[in-house]
Amino acid sequence: MRNLMVTGGAGFIGSNFTRYMLEKYPDYTVLVYDKLTYAGNLDNLKDVAARFGDRYAFVQGDICDAATVREAIRAYDVDTIVNFAAESHVDRSIMNPDAFIKTDVYGTYVLLEATRELGLERMHQVSTDEVYGHVPEGASKETDPVAPRSPYAASKASADLMVNAYHITYGLPVTITRGANNIGPYQYPEKVVPLFVTNALDDQPLPLYGDGEQVRDYQYVLDHCEAIDLVLHKGEIGEIYNVGTGTEMRNIDMTRLVLKLLGKPESLIQPVRDRPGHDRRYALDVTKIRALGWEPGHTCEEAIEKTVRWYVENEWWWRPIKSGERYREYYRRQYAGREIT
Repeated sequence: MRNLMVTGGAGFIGSNFTRYMLEKYPDYTVLVYDKLTYAGNLDNLKDVAARFGDRYAFVQGDICDAATVREAIRAYDVDTIVNFAAESHVDRSIMNPDAFIKTDVYGTYVLLEATRELGLERMHQVSTDEVYGHVPEGASKETDPVAPRSPYAASKASADLMVNAYHITYGLPVTITRGANNIGPYQYPEKVVPLFVTNALDDQPLPLYGDGEQVRDYQYVLDHCEAIDLVLHKGEIGEIYNVGTGTEMRNIDMTRLVLKLLGKPESLIQPVRDRPGHDRRYALDVTKIRALGWEPGHTCEEAIEKTVRWYVENEWWWRPIKSGERYREYYRRQYAGREIT
């Protein structure tokens, strides 16, 4: 396991994982394979290209394109696929579920077929806690049934089931991680934490869904990267591993913490009409990943503080995105007229 293809590697978690692996393993090479949709951004990898040019390569391609996937695998002698490529925003899945089915389900099938036909050592699927659906009490275990409640969650659950089916049917060497809400550097600023940080920096309203009582586990992205690394090297083939802090925070408390860290008033909080089917609570049992020797390096609060600091210090990255017409059009479609007075 030396030559990795990181699909979706120009996105948020994928770019952080690429950087992490190249820094940690001086004898590894990483091919980033990314379609460069709205959230894929080569600025996320600018420093990687400069620092690791001899061990890093980039190919622009769609995971639904079987021929291009195979061509890239052969050209770069790939032995392992780590699949981050996905449409990943619940709000966008409500607007346009079609893209989620194509990329998250069919694209995963294409990668599984390539892994099988070309005899790769491993395919690792990066999934989400959202496949478990709303968890009113307790914490989701890997053996719990999936019960997705949004098109995004359904597409990721479908991909997980396909990965598992390929392991059972063909003996394919696969693993799956299901991560909590990741935050940190290079997260596209439509997602809640970077959205709230950057809006607050500009003294713009923070559009908080409903009563803000939704419960989430905010995990620092590099903790997740370390867990995926551990599963790749020590995880059991065919197994699923939950990855999160094992703690939880209400969205209203996250919002207040962001404002406090920035020295901004809570009057910036603007309640908006809740999204359809909004899960009230996610919670992960992380006993299994901890048994491999992993521990989260940050609490939810520490993850938020570190993330806020990065966006304060890296306006060069997010300002052009938020000032672009594509972002502004999405923002208008998503939040215009939803204010709760």
